[in-house]
Amino acid sequence: MSLKAFHVIFITAASILAFAFGVWMIRAYRAEGVTSDLVYGIASLLAGVGLLVYEGFFLKKLKNVSYL
Repeated sequence: MSLKAFHVIFITAASILAFAFGVWMIRAYRAEGVTSDLVYGIASLLAGVGLLVYEGFFLKKLKNVSYL
């Protein structure tokens, strides 16, 4: 497995975890009303979007490098 393939898998997994944590925190905020849960949820969702944008730039930059 190349470094490019590992990087794509790692960033994809990190973005999925960020989105899952964000949804979890927003649901916790709706259930309990703790403001810090809302802040963590929004920050995590923004981090997930940022990771996906970064992955897009990474793939565009290394489009000529193989995955093997």
